[in-house]
Amino acid sequence: MTAPERRLSRSVVSRYAIGSIGTGGFATLPGLVLVFYLTDTLGVTALLAGLVVTAAKVWDVIIDPWIGERSDAALARTGTRRTWMRVGAIALPIAFVVTFAAPAGAGPVAAGVWVLVAFLATATAFSLFQVPYIALPAELTDDYDARTRLLTWRVVVLSVAILLFGAGGPMLRRTGGDDEALGYLVMAIVAGLVIGLGMLVATTIAPAGVPRAERARRSIAAGYAEGLAALRRSRPFRLLLAAFLLQGLATGAMLAGANYVAVWVMRSDDALTFLFVALIGPAILCAPLWGRLAQRIGKERSFVLASAVFAVAAAALVGMLWAPGAWVYGPVALAGAAYAGMQSLPMAMLPDVIAHDARVSGPGLAGSFGGVWTAGETTGMAFGATLLTIVLAATGYLESVGAAEVVQPDAAVAGIALSFSVLPAVIVALSIIPILRYPLRRADIDAPAQTREVAP
Repeated sequence: MTAPERRLSRSVVSRYAIGSIGTGGFATLPGLVLVFYLTDTLGVTALLAGLVVTAAKVWDVIIDPWIGERSDAALARTGTRRTWMRVGAIALPIAFVVTFAAPAGAGPVAAGVWVLVAFLATATAFSLFQVPYIALPAELTDDYDARTRLLTWRVVVLSVAILLFGAGGPMLRRTGGDDEALGYLVMAIVAGLVIGLGMLVATTIAPAGVPRAERARRSIAAGYAEGLAALRRSRPFRLLLAAFLLQGLATGAMLAGANYVAVWVMRSDDALTFLFVALIGPAILCAPLWGRLAQRIGKERSFVLASAVFAVAAAALVGMLWAPGAWVYGPVALAGAAYAGMQSLPMAMLPDVIAHDARVSGPGLAGSFGGVWTAGETTGMAFGATLLTIVLAATGYLESVGAAEVVQPDAAVAGIALSFSVLPAVIVALSIIPILRYPLRRADIDAPAQTREVAP
């Protein structure tokens, strides 16, 4: 392969960032509304709803390393990762709409099975795009700061996407009026199209490729083994993934719980929109600032600081147990400022890890790293939602069908508040331990490299 360039054109940076409209939309909207859709529209019990979401994510964990290995094989054979990315971008909107189109009149169990199968297909399509998308930065540039710039602007767009989907999704859902199922379907159609378009734009930065030598097809087990081998031999990768997985667990619990906080703690459907504005507004503004700080003190130190600020802000939200009110948006805004760093910095560190491993084990394995990374990220987000459903079940949360009204017990409301505050704060605090042990620094990454040109 041609050596990666050190400088990146604005066109490459912007098109890569636009892909996060798709990844941010898919990461946000199902995490925000899927459990709530299952429990409060289809009447599925909290534990069964958690199992549906978790099963789809476990499937991701199984296939992501294999997709990573297949992406590496496609790159070696054809010179491009673009084909798999396009398939995922085209298939995802269709499967996403089907997920929120459970047949009217289906019982809770049948509806749960429908959502499970459709969401499995959606998650598979997402992985076909996401795994090679994650691998691209290591191949676009070998420069420490250029990677930070590339991933910083990706997180700016990601934050905008989270705001649009987090606030706009529930607004679209309300277009159905009393027919909640129709509202969810409208939301899925609009969101699915936007997600797919964002992904298709990002595929254009993957090299078009040229035919190369054929590489033998390998089984899922072989692809998984290659991903695990990368995890075993790279200590920086293990530590970075551990931190990112734990933070995915924390943010997954908060994301899944936001709807419940708005309805049952804040007692306002509009509070969900305000929560997302408070979270993402500061994230958009602060993402470039984290990039500048990383240039001065290093990505790893900046990552520790961002994580510590987020943990403190989340812990402060426990006050909503006794006095829910507008003051909640203050700590959420602080968490949003920190969240920008928690997203951009580890994503900028991942290509450093891949490049470091390539010096020892040889290039061409970025897809395997991306597969394991995506599997770990997916696991964290999925089990975050599962944690919430366990808390809901343990505290006696009452499910409902359609627009039926219920009164939640005080224990359930308290469980929702704790799942949005103390629980994520503790998990993020634990994630700081592996970050402190992360060994790579700028000097380990910035070695002289041949510069090449990439078409804008």
